[in-house]
Amino acid sequence: MTCSAAVLVLTAAGCAGAPPDRDTEKPTSPGGMTAQAGSATSVHVMWDRSTDNEAVARYEVYEDGAWVEAVTGERNMTDIDRLTPSTAYTFTVRARDAAGNLSAPSDAVPVTTPAPTPDDRKAPSVPGGLRGRVEGDGAVGLSWRRATDDTAVTSYDIYQEDSRIHSVRGTATTARITGLRPGTVYTFTVRARDAAENSSGDSAPLDLTTAPGRGEGPSTAPRHLRATARTKDGARGIELEWTPPRVGRGGEVREHQLFIDGELATTIVWGGDPPAGTATYHFTVGEPPGTRYSVKLRAKLPDGKWGDFSAQRTVVTR
Repeated sequence: MTCSAAVLVLTAAGCAGAPPDRDTEKPTSPGGMTAQAGSATSVHVMWDRSTDNEAVARYEVYEDGAWVEAVTGERNMTDIDRLTPSTAYTFTVRARDAAGNLSAPSDAVPVTTPAPTPDDRKAPSVPGGLRGRVEGDGAVGLSWRRATDDTAVTSYDIYQEDSRIHSVRGTATTARITGLRPGTVYTFTVRARDAAENSSGDSAPLDLTTAPGRGEGPSTAPRHLRATARTKDGARGIELEWTPPRVGRGGEVREHQLFIDGELATTIVWGGDPPAGTATYHFTVGEPPGTRYSVKLRAKLPDGKWGDFSAQRTVVTR
């Protein structure tokens, strides 16, 4: 009896101490790998996101088989800098999950950096005619007219608000941007760049709103935002005009948050009834003439939550 009891106790203790199942499943290999020389010393690398039974924690970029950089699992592109001009490289990407499982490498993509042009100080012209279309709830297609340069345009950089999100070769005039959120307004611009890293000014901005996700209502972003540099009573300032979002069911938008250069600057509150149509707001600025400001808005909805951001506008004071 005593011996049998001891055996039972040991068996139970062994079961209680069994380790949990460890994640040993590798992420899938990244697909859609591209590498494009952005200048004589940089390459833009992009890939399609991998899948995993848990989640991809990061992507690791390899140059000729040697690790060079890692980015978070939310990103699917990066720029590799400090390269040598007129040099051939080969890039691959691997996905790693939180348990340390590493995917197989992506397809190897070759790219050659162009020759340097150290005496070139002239920037390309601004790309014109930026147009786009929404492709489902998470992608857009963009197109533009070619820019000109005294040497050659080596790449076009696509910006969303003030962040570069993609680059394509200098002979291309189209790009497809993926991984976007549904029901969200995005503001795109394009710049041309040459091998000496001279960059053009921004193209005219293009606003595109991705389709709502399943079960989502209309966008809650303020619409038709305009920003104009104005001087009132001798003080430099910026005047905003926009249309508040439609909230339905008799609700009213009485507050907006104003963001300047990505930072919350102030909350705009109407003391009486909010405007029925176009809303306006003027604020002064203290920086010298020629200063560039990026502005955007979001509205406080009747349920107390903040809605989506408007398109971003850039204005230079006079």
